[in-house]
Amino acid sequence: ADAVVLTDASVDLYNPKSVRASVGSLFHLPVAVGVPVEQAVRGLREAGVRILAADGAGDDDLDDELDAGTMGGPTAWVFGNEAWGLPEETRALADAVVRVPIHGKAESLNLATAAAVCLYASARAQRSRS
Repeated sequence: ADAVVLTDASVDLYNPKSVRASVGSLFHLPVAVGVPVEQAVRGLREAGVRILAADGAGDDDLDDELDAGTMGGPTAWVFGNEAWGLPEETRALADAVVRVPIHGKAESLNLATAAAVCLYASARAQRSRS
Protein backbone atom coordinates (compact mmCIF):
# COMPACT_ATOMS: atom_id res chain seq x y z
CA ALA A 1 0.00 0.00 0.00
CA ASP A 2 1.12 3.54 -0.66
CA ALA A 3 -1.29 5.18 1.79
CA VAL A 4 -4.24 4.53 4.08
CA VAL A 5 -7.42 6.57 4.25
CA LEU A 6 -9.62 6.06 7.30
CA THR A 7 -13.09 7.44 6.78
CA ASP A 8 -15.07 9.28 9.39
CA ALA A 9 -16.76 5.98 10.29
CA SER A 10 -13.48 4.10 10.93
CA VAL A 11 -12.00 2.83 14.14
CA ASP A 12 -9.60 4.94 16.18
CA LEU A 13 -6.22 4.76 14.48
CA TYR A 14 -4.45 4.88 17.83
CA ASN A 15 -6.50 2.18 19.52
CA PRO A 16 -3.89 -0.30 20.82
CA LYS A 17 -5.45 -3.13 18.81
CA SER A 18 -5.33 -1.01 15.64
CA VAL A 19 -1.71 -0.04 16.24
CA ARG A 20 -0.74 -3.70 16.77
CA ALA A 21 -2.75 -4.82 13.73
CA SER A 22 -0.94 -2.30 11.53
CA VAL A 23 2.30 -4.26 12.16
CA GLY A 24 4.32 -1.05 11.94
CA SER A 25 2.71 0.31 8.76
CA LEU A 26 1.16 3.11 10.78
CA PHE A 27 4.64 4.55 11.25
CA HIS A 28 5.85 4.56 7.62
CA LEU A 29 2.75 5.10 5.45
CA PRO A 30 0.83 8.32 4.98
CA VAL A 31 -2.49 8.08 6.81
CA ALA A 32 -5.49 10.37 6.36
CA VAL A 33 -8.09 10.24 9.13
CA GLY A 34 -11.74 11.29 9.27
CA VAL A 35 -12.37 11.67 5.54
CA PRO A 36 -15.99 11.14 4.44
CA VAL A 37 -16.08 8.03 2.23
CA GLU A 38 -17.73 9.88 -0.67
CA GLN A 39 -14.97 12.51 -0.62
CA ALA A 40 -12.24 9.86 -0.46
CA VAL A 41 -13.68 7.93 -3.40
CA ARG A 42 -14.19 11.10 -5.46
CA GLY A 43 -10.58 12.21 -4.89
CA LEU A 44 -9.17 8.79 -5.67
CA ARG A 45 -11.24 8.45 -8.82
CA GLU A 46 -10.14 11.93 -9.99
CA ALA A 47 -6.56 10.73 -9.52
CA GLY A 48 -7.21 7.78 -11.85
CA VAL A 49 -7.47 5.14 -9.16
CA ARG A 50 -9.85 2.19 -9.59
CA ILE A 51 -12.05 1.66 -6.53
CA LEU A 52 -12.69 -1.91 -5.39
CA ALA A 53 -14.97 -2.75 -2.48
CA ALA A 54 -14.27 -6.00 -0.65
CA ASP A 55 -17.40 -7.92 0.26
CA GLY A 56 -17.99 -11.62 0.78
CA ALA A 57 -21.16 -11.33 -1.32
CA GLY A 58 -19.48 -9.36 -4.11
CA ASP A 59 -20.45 -9.91 -7.72
CA ASP A 60 -16.84 -10.21 -8.89
CA ASP A 61 -14.34 -12.85 -7.82
CA LEU A 62 -10.81 -11.77 -6.86
CA ASP A 63 -9.29 -14.59 -8.91
CA ASP A 64 -11.27 -13.49 -11.98
CA GLU A 65 -10.10 -9.89 -11.50
CA LEU A 66 -6.50 -11.09 -11.36
CA ASP A 67 -6.90 -13.38 -14.38
CA ALA A 68 -8.53 -10.56 -16.40
CA GLY A 69 -5.59 -8.25 -15.68
CA THR A 70 -7.83 -5.50 -14.31
CA MET A 71 -5.81 -4.91 -11.15
CA GLY A 72 -2.52 -3.84 -12.73
CA GLY A 73 -3.14 -0.13 -12.34
CA PRO A 74 -3.61 2.06 -9.28
CA THR A 75 -6.23 0.48 -7.05
CA ALA A 76 -7.91 1.53 -3.82
CA TRP A 77 -9.66 -1.01 -1.65
CA VAL A 78 -12.67 -0.17 0.51
CA PHE A 79 -13.14 -2.44 3.52
CA GLY A 80 -16.14 -2.40 5.82
CA ASN A 81 -16.99 -3.36 9.33
CA GLU A 82 -15.97 -6.92 10.15
CA ALA A 83 -19.41 -7.88 11.49
CA TRP A 84 -21.68 -5.92 9.12
CA GLY A 85 -19.63 -5.40 5.98
CA LEU A 86 -20.13 -2.37 3.77
CA PRO A 87 -23.32 -0.34 3.61
CA GLU A 88 -25.07 -0.54 0.23
CA GLU A 89 -24.43 3.16 -0.43
CA THR A 90 -20.69 2.57 -0.01
CA ARG A 91 -20.74 -0.51 -2.22
CA ALA A 92 -22.45 1.58 -4.89
CA LEU A 93 -19.48 4.00 -4.96
CA ALA A 94 -17.06 1.27 -6.06
CA ASP A 95 -16.11 0.36 -9.61
CA ALA A 96 -16.48 -3.30 -8.62
CA VAL A 97 -17.52 -5.25 -5.52
CA VAL A 98 -15.08 -8.12 -5.13
CA ARG A 99 -15.26 -11.26 -3.03
CA VAL A 100 -12.27 -13.32 -1.95
CA PRO A 101 -12.98 -16.90 -3.03
CA ILE A 102 -13.04 -19.35 -0.16
CA HIS A 103 -11.95 -22.81 -1.20
CA GLY A 104 -12.91 -25.23 1.53
CA LYS A 105 -15.42 -25.20 4.35
CA ALA A 106 -14.71 -21.86 6.02
CA GLU A 107 -17.79 -19.64 6.16
CA SER A 108 -16.00 -16.29 5.95
CA LEU A 109 -12.74 -14.44 6.46
CA ASN A 110 -12.11 -11.88 9.17
CA LEU A 111 -11.39 -8.35 8.01
CA ALA A 112 -7.64 -8.50 8.56
CA THR A 113 -7.32 -11.71 6.56
CA ALA A 114 -9.51 -10.45 3.71
CA ALA A 115 -7.61 -7.15 3.60
CA ALA A 116 -4.26 -8.93 3.53
CA VAL A 117 -5.37 -11.16 0.64
CA CYS A 118 -6.78 -8.22 -1.35
CA LEU A 119 -3.73 -6.02 -0.83
CA TYR A 120 -1.41 -8.88 -1.74
CA ALA A 121 -3.42 -9.52 -4.92
CA SER A 122 -3.10 -5.85 -5.89
CA ALA A 123 0.62 -5.79 -5.18
CA ARG A 124 1.13 -8.98 -7.17
CA ALA A 125 -0.89 -7.69 -10.15
CA GLN A 126 0.99 -4.40 -10.17
CA ARG A 127 4.38 -6.09 -9.83
CA SER A 128 3.54 -8.45 -12.70
CA ARG A 129 2.67 -5.50 -14.90
CA SER A 130 6.02 -3.74 -14.44
